Amino acid sequence: MKCIDFDEYFSEFWLNWLKEHREEYTYTDEFEKAMPEIYDAFLETPADWLGGVKPCEYFNSFNDASELVMLLSEYIDKDISVPDKLLERIACLGLAAEQFLLELLSPNNSLYKRMLAVTLLREIESEKPYKTYIDWLVIGEIKELKDNAVESLELMGEKIQEELLFALEAADDDGKEAILSLLSRFSYNKQVYDALVDLFTRCPERRAQLSAYIARLGDDRAIPMLKKAARDDNTPYLVYIELRSAIEALGGEAPKHEYTEDDPAYLIFKDET
Repeated sequence: MKCIDFDEYFSEFWLNWLKEHREEYTYTDEFEKAMPEIYDAFLETPADWLGGVKPCEYFNSFNDASELVMLLSEYIDKDISVPDKLLERIACLGLAAEQFLLELLSPNNSLYKRMLAVTLLREIESEKPYKTYIDWLVIGEIKELKDNAVESLELMGEKIQEELLFALEAADDDGKEAILSLLSRFSYNKQVYDALVDLFTRCPERRAQLSAYIARLGDDRAIPMLKKAARDDNTPYLVYIELRSAIEALGGEAPKHEYTEDDPAYLIFKDET
């Protein structure tokens, strides 16, 4: 297999399409709106550059997961746009591609490769990398990679709760916040509540997001703490809105807090809230 630049051939396709259908488009935005339809036509049209095979079917004839993941890696190395249909084919092969995708998680690979690997491993419902993902939260990996890993960990559910609780102790504040975003979704645990209260108290800049996790955990003992933060004159308007939502979700009544036009967010969002 070789890297075929599907985007380059699509560019040729839509230029020819525009020449043939120019009278159908009065304005540029009309053509832009039609682009998904044009792309579907491209995928369904037998292509000489693929030996007469439709672009949508080209990768379906390949069944070797190792070769397909290697091809994915080669596309990235050569800075050629990765075809969506290649990604779909790898995902369709399921756990047969698991080990080869796991190898792409190595820090020796580019961020893009690692991000795609996380996404594909999630699509094939692989749970093997969960320890790697948790380690990323503890050691402070690249934010985009951590966020993608959190999405996968969330789908794994409560079975990883103990590992997350153990990791919570070793993580820095960024890692703690990410781990608590997951633990707050599981059954109630006092360690999680205490960690949320500690982080909320120490890190005012994190309060908007942390208040949502506290509300999700469902412990109404947090209401006085949330109310105190909501009354604080240093609390920005958007943070107040999140605090108010958390207080109400826990069954409390949020204190009133008057804001002025000195808070730019208040000017923008006051009519929406």
